[in-house]
Amino acid sequence: MKFICIGRNYAAHIEELKNERNEEPVVFLKPDTALLKDNQPFYLPDFSTDVHHEVEILLKISKEGKYIEPKFAHNYFEEIGLGIDFTARDLQSKLKAKGLPWEISKAFNHSAVVSHFVPASNYPDLKNLNFSLEVNGQIRQQGNTSMMLFDFATIISYVSKFFTLKKGDIIFTGTPAGVAPVAIGDRLKGYIEQELFFDFEVK
Repeated sequence: MKFICIGRNYAAHIEELKNERNEEPVVFLKPDTALLKDNQPFYLPDFSTDVHHEVEILLKISKEGKYIEPKFAHNYFEEIGLGIDFTARDLQSKLKAKGLPWEISKAFNHSAVVSHFVPASNYPDLKNLNFSLEVNGQIRQQGNTSMMLFDFATIISYVSKFFTLKKGDIIFTGTPAGVAPVAIGDRLKGYIEQELFFDFEVK
């Protein structure tokens, strides 16, 4: 199982981090050791003082495929979930400034929060899906999949040119604006529409 993550997929998030807008999806990977599930607590790592939350819709790949055409992409996932791509922003900024790869700021242990999954068929329109993140009872991030620069089909088609997708792989599809640091004692709750998908504490 691997995590394939899409960066810079919401215009407002690109603007808040002062990044350039790309003509193609920005892709990075996380190893299976990044997994954090079952509402287990997230422990702040000692190598960063600026870990940010990034809430994202997740796609769980249901069968193997490569070089998938966009029109067939819907055949490669049956379930969706919600997750957080934790990012050591201070470390990432330092590495980006030097033109170096920034995997260690994104792919560290337990940096990929993964909720339970539900059938994608539960939702009548995957291109108009609301999701949000609450921190200590306050809305921090709100997004809608209609705001994505690259939709689910485009993402699956693009990444499948480079990586064979296998059953159980999880795609993080990008985060909306509102990313911010987390602190010890924070309570994070994530929702798709009105349904709670995760609820855990930062320690």
